[in-house]
Amino acid sequence: MPSPTTNLLLFTAFIIIALFPNLLIPIVKLPFTLPSTTTSHHAPPRPPTTMSTTYLSKTFSLPPRSRGSYLITDHVTSSLPELRTIKVGLLHLFVQHTSCALSMNENWDEEVREDMSDALDRIVPEDKGGRQGLYRHAAEGSDDMPAHVKSALIGASVTVPIRDGRLATGTWQGIWYLEFRAMRHSRKVVATIQGEKI
Repeated sequence: MPSPTTNLLLFTAFIIIALFPNLLIPIVKLPFTLPSTTTSHHAPPRPPTTMSTTYLSKTFSLPPRSRGSYLITDHVTSSLPELRTIKVGLLHLFVQHTSCALSMNENWDEEVREDMSDALDRIVPEDKGGRQGLYRHAAEGSDDMPAHVKSALIGASVTVPIRDGRLATGTWQGIWYLEFRAMRHSRKVVATIQGEKI
């Protein structure tokens, strides 16, 4: 039969472990952390590879256009010769206006662009003279508020991957500029390039 002192020590140990279980963890790990007497034959760790990451921001203008959808991929790439220096990265384009948009879409058949403009006009019609009472804002003309709505629906930016100095778009993909105002406007685009240099 254990002595009263042994019982008291076991009971005290049980209470301490029950109240402070984290004290037991280092004791359990102790056999696994003792220094090993065997010699390790592993190769030394490799130094981290250095990537030459670049960030560039550049603003360029789009040619003045009136309402319509326009393929601008070639204009973008000619405005950004820096793309050719990027091995892998991203191109982010942001148009600084609220009545036009950028999108990624069909690059082959221009009828798709015409159909897109017509579809958006049906979804967000112009209220000439305010006869239908569709919009409150008409300070800049009857095409202004529909242009803002279309811009919000399509968006002001696109992001395109860059691979080996070229835009990594699909076979039938191109960058579109959609102008929603009837009068010709010149638009500014902020391009941000981020990536590893070639």
